[in-house]
Amino acid sequence: MWRTKIALFVMVFLFVCGSTHTAAAQAVNPPPGPEINAVPFEFDPGHLNVVAAEWKGGIGCTSADPCGVAGDTHDNFGVGLLLAKTGTTAQFASAGVTLTGTRGITLTELGYDLRKPIATADPRGSHCGAGAPRFNITTDDGVTHFVGCSSPPPTSQATVGLGWIRLRWLEPLTTAFPPVLPGSTIVGISIVFDEGTDAGPDNFGLAVLDNIDVNGQLIGTGPRGPAK
Repeated sequence: MWRTKIALFVMVFLFVCGSTHTAAAQAVNPPPGPEINAVPFEFDPGHLNVVAAEWKGGIGCTSADPCGVAGDTHDNFGVGLLLAKTGTTAQFASAGVTLTGTRGITLTELGYDLRKPIATADPRGSHCGAGAPRFNITTDDGVTHFVGCSSPPPTSQATVGLGWIRLRWLEPLTTAFPPVLPGSTIVGISIVFDEGTDAGPDNFGLAVLDNIDVNGQLIGTGPRGPAK
C-alpha cells in the first residue's frame, strides 16, 4: 500500500511541476497567433502541364545561412518553395500556395525572401513581376486585393545573404490594388504565380521563395506538393 501511495505522490508531483514549468514558459514566450501553413496548389484545368508548385529541399535557406531563421530545426535541409509557369502568361493555369490559418486575422505585414540578387528590378534570378509572385488577399467584404512582387513596390527590400532579397509590405496596405483598408478582416490569403516565360525582364517563368511572412510569422516549409 505504501508503495502505491509513494507512486501516486511522485506522479502528482511531476504533473504539478510540469504544469508550472509550462505556464512559466508560456508567460515568458507567449504562443503566437494562429498557425499558418503554406499549402501548394497547381491550377491547370486544361491539363496543359505548364505549372508547378513544390516545397523542395536544397533550393531554399538553411538555418546556417544569412537568410535562414535561427533555431528553425525544421528547415535544416534548405527547403524552399518552387513556383513555375513554363508556358505563356495567357495560358489559363497558375501555381501557388494557399496560406491556411489566415481567416479572421488583421494584417500588419506580408512578405517573403526571393532567390534573386540585389533588387526586384534585377533581371537575374527568380521572376519578380507586377503580377507574380503576388499575394491575393480576400477581405470580409468579398473583395480580393493584389500585392505583386514589384507592384506595389515593397515597403522595404534588403539583401539577405548571397542571392536572396527580403521583401516586406507593411500595413496599411493602401498601395495594394484595390487598397486594403486599415483594420480589415481577412478571409483568406494565397500566393499566385501565373506569369510565364514571355514576361520580362527575366523571361524566366520561375521563382524560388522562402520565409513567407504573415504578421511576423515565417513559413519556411510545408507539404511537399499539391494533393493529387
